[in-house]
Amino acid sequence: MPFIEVTLVEGRTQEMKAKLIEKVTEATVEAIGAPIEAIRVCIREVPKENWGVAGKQKFVTRD
Repeated sequence: MPFIEVTLVEGRTQEMKAKLIEKVTEATVEAIGAPIEAIRVCIREVPKENWGVAGKQKFVTRD
């Protein structure tokens, strides 16, 4: 059973996350032929102040 974990900076809408789950699932079915019922997708959201890049705290903003 494929288990896919996606880590994102928090702030996406429920609709965006639902679409991401749908598309990741579809891509997994296509790529490895796993039955759709067996695929699990978990989205983990990280507060922007907890995100770091190249050793520095990175605030990510979305327009």
